[in-house]
Amino acid sequence: MLIDVHVHTSISPCSVLEIDAILEISRQRGMDGVCLTDHDTMDAAGYVREGVQDDGFVVIVGMEYTTPQGDFLIFGPFENIRPGMDAQDMLPYVYGRGGAAIGAHPYRGWRPAQEFLFEQGVCSLVEGVNGRNTAPENLRAQALAHRHGLTMTGGSDAHRVDELAKFPTRFLERIESRDDLVRALLAGRCEPAWMTEPVREDLAVG
Repeated sequence: MLIDVHVHTSISPCSVLEIDAILEISRQRGMDGVCLTDHDTMDAAGYVREGVQDDGFVVIVGMEYTTPQGDFLIFGPFENIRPGMDAQDMLPYVYGRGGAAIGAHPYRGWRPAQEFLFEQGVCSLVEGVNGRNTAPENLRAQALAHRHGLTMTGGSDAHRVDELAKFPTRFLERIESRDDLVRALLAGRCEPAWMTEPVREDLAVG
C-alpha cells in the first residue's frame, strides 16, 4: 500500500496545494492514500473526511511539528498539542499518548531532526527519503537509519503539484485510519517505496 506521508496543504503558508487537488493528483499518480501534514496544525481535518473514501483512497491527517531540535511528523490525537516544545519533551508526550513521530529531513540545511535524538533512542522513526532533500542528504539519512536500526519512511514533502507522490512510503498492511497508521509505523511495517540511491557503507559506519 503506497501512501505519501508528508504533504502540505495551503493551510501551511509555504504551500500552494489545495486539498481537493492533493487527493485527485495523488490518486492519478498511483497512491493508495495521503497524509496531510501541515506545519504545527491539524486544521486540515476540518476540510476533509478522514479515513477511507468512497473509492478506497485513504486520507490521514497528521502534523509537522516544529521543535528547536528539528521538525517531526506526528500522528495521533494531537489537535490540541502545545506548540513549541523541545523534542525531548514532545517525543515522550507523543509516544505516551499512543502516537508516532517521524524525524523529518535529517541533515537538511534548515530545521533537520537532529542526529543525537536517534543516537539516544528518543526517536525510532526517520524520513529516509525526502522529496525536497538533496541526494546526499537522503543518503546520510539512510545511513543514519542503518547505523541505529531505525525504521525508515519516504515522503514527498510536497508544497507544489509537481512534488506530489514522488517518494511514498510502502506499508506492508492495510491502512484505513490514524490508528492503523500509528500501529504500522511503530511496528516497523513500512519502508520507503524507493531509495534515491543505495546506502553507502562508508557513511553507514561513520
